[in-house]
Amino acid sequence: MDCRFPHKGTLALAGSGEYLPPMEPVDRVLLAELGEPGRVVCLPTAAGTEGQDRLDYWMQLGEKHFKQLEVESVESLPVFTREHAFSVELVKKVEQANFVYLSGGKPSYLLECFTATPILETILRKLDTGGVVAGCSAGAMIFGERIPNRSFIGGTTTGLNLLPNHFVVPHFDEIPFILKFGIPQMVGHLTLLGIEANTVLHCRDNRFSVIGEGGITLGSGSNAIRYLAG
Repeated sequence: MDCRFPHKGTLALAGSGEYLPPMEPVDRVLLAELGEPGRVVCLPTAAGTEGQDRLDYWMQLGEKHFKQLEVESVESLPVFTREHAFSVELVKKVEQANFVYLSGGKPSYLLECFTATPILETILRKLDTGGVVAGCSAGAMIFGERIPNRSFIGGTTTGLNLLPNHFVVPHFDEIPFILKFGIPQMVGHLTLLGIEANTVLHCRDNRFSVIGEGGITLGSGSNAIRYLAG
């Protein structure tokens, strides 16, 4: 990738499949990089508009997944709104973690909740202290330079820009063929970064690699290159 990521912590961006069995080998790799017992917090914030049943689903699934990976300290935090992102108690729990997982939902809502909040500042500090920050689907999209707007039709808005000049497209192998025609309009002048299901783009110390069973596509059209693990 023509991009810098000068952090000693790990940013792991997944296309889809968070907390499901195919992602177990991927998350074992990420946990091993910590060099100490994992202290995981799962944030279902991106699903905050989908109702309590869906939020409960993501929270329970995240805790079950990491417990199956023999992580003793794992908790899903009720960060559902922007107000929650200012909670002293919740921010403290994120501070105590060394692995933060952002699950899927709506990228625009996730950024609205997180932008200029203590919880986002705390999450990003993990990347400078050797921790792991993982995001899947919407949780991955926000780290690009731009993200889709609320309607997902044409317009975009500013992302966190940890990967400058890149537009993250998750579910890349699952997008219906007819919908792929709208992707170039969203991506614009940026480089498309398409991440497939059960696959992670691993970013650390200015090195980028693929982990998982699928691939990652950089660029579009005749300039597209697909990378696999190894």
